[in-house]
Amino acid sequence: MRSLIVAAVGCIVLAGPARAEITDRSAAGFEVTERATVAAPAGKVWDALMRPDHWWSSDHTWSHDAKNLYFDPSGCFCERLKRGAVRHMTIVYTDGATQLRLFGSLGPLQLTGASGHMVVTLKAAGAATDVVMTYDVGGYVKGGLSENFAAPIDRVLGEQLARLKRSVETGKPD
Repeated sequence: MRSLIVAAVGCIVLAGPARAEITDRSAAGFEVTERATVAAPAGKVWDALMRPDHWWSSDHTWSHDAKNLYFDPSGCFCERLKRGAVRHMTIVYTDGATQLRLFGSLGPLQLTGASGHMVVTLKAAGAATDVVMTYDVGGYVKGGLSENFAAPIDRVLGEQLARLKRSVETGKPD
C-alpha cells in the first residue's frame, strides 16, 4: 500500500504543470525561470527541444504557424515567412545533450533595444528529466523593460515549456 501511495504521488508530481516565475527584475532588465519535470529520458527531451515546430505555440510566431520554426546548422533559431525570415535567437553554446544557450530577442523584444540570453538545461531525474529554462533580458525599452515585458514573457515561456512537456509525454503539445 505504501509503495502505491509513493507511486501515485510521483505520478502527480511528474504530471504537474511547468513552474514559472520572474526571478529578478530591475530598471535594467529582468530574469524569468521556467521549470518542468518531463516523464521521459533526457535524450528524448533534447530531441524534442531541438524540434520547436512540433511543440511551440503558433500563437507566438510571426507567421502564425509553428511549423515554420527550426534550428539550422549555423545555429539560427529561425522562422520562415512567406516573404523573408525571422532570426529569433542564435545558439551560442550547446553540448548536444544537456545544455542549450541562445542569444537574441524573442517576439516583441525585436522591436526594442532589448536582447536576452537564454539557457535551457536538462538533468536526469531517475526515469524523468528536469528542465530549467532561464531568460535574462536587458536593454533599452521606452516606458521600462521589466514593467512592460517581464510578466508577458514569463507567461509565454511558461506556456512553451508546458507545451514541450506535453509534446514529449503525449505526442501532442495541446
